[in-house]
Amino acid sequence: MIRPRLRHLAALAVALCTSGCALIASADPNALWNIVDHQCVPVARTTGGAGFCTSVNLPGRYAILKDINGNTQYLLIPTDRVAGIESPSVLAPDAPDYWVDAWAARQYVGSRIGLTFPPNQLGLEINSQFRRTQNQLHIHMDCMHDTIIKDLARFRTVEPGQWHWTKLDGNSYRVMRVLSLAGDDNPFRVVARDRQGSDLMAQQTILVTGAGPTDADGWLIVNSGLELDDGSGTAEPMLDHACMIGMHG
Repeated sequence: MIRPRLRHLAALAVALCTSGCALIASADPNALWNIVDHQCVPVARTTGGAGFCTSVNLPGRYAILKDINGNTQYLLIPTDRVAGIESPSVLAPDAPDYWVDAWAARQYVGSRIGLTFPPNQLGLEINSQFRRTQNQLHIHMDCMHDTIIKDLARFRTVEPGQWHWTKLDGNSYRVMRVLSLAGDDNPFRVVARDRQGSDLMAQQTILVTGAGPTDADGWLIVNSGLELDDGSGTAEPMLDHACMIGMHG
């Protein structure tokens, strides 16, 4: 017999898998945390499985969960309690490399449709505090819109470590090419250098994608914030949850 708490979590997970992250979040902004902490992590600790999650990495302190919004979209979710991009803990010296881990898990996106994508066709994204529906940090992983891939192509060979301003999807963004997603090049730390403090970081959105079609090209950190004229608190519209690239080549 399923105990009452487990029955509640099972119902919650079913709702998530049938309604999508955004819809269930309107009713419960702690839905992702409850599923990861109350179901996926205990299962991983007791059986080595992942429960309702796709995978759980206990040493790495994160889980991967399939989002119903789009056939290919996944979420990386810390197994620690971390509210979001504004949390000081993401900048701590011993913080997990969530962006590295999300990029390493990108194969889940292509596996849904049996394809391996070039790095510049894949995107990782986190919303600002004011454009998210969950109070647990989660990085979206999915295909990129073809128009955004083309708009970002000119940054493939720019000097690493320098910001370049541009317009994307009708909003002002700055773009930096990096050769790593860890250490000083951790996207959270890169953005926080001149967006210091939780209040300002809370307004930021970050997108990470491959700088070009090969791993040697590095990555692009794409950032905007609600404090900017024509700024944005979400870069999620740049992700193609229909993954038309995969469908049409």
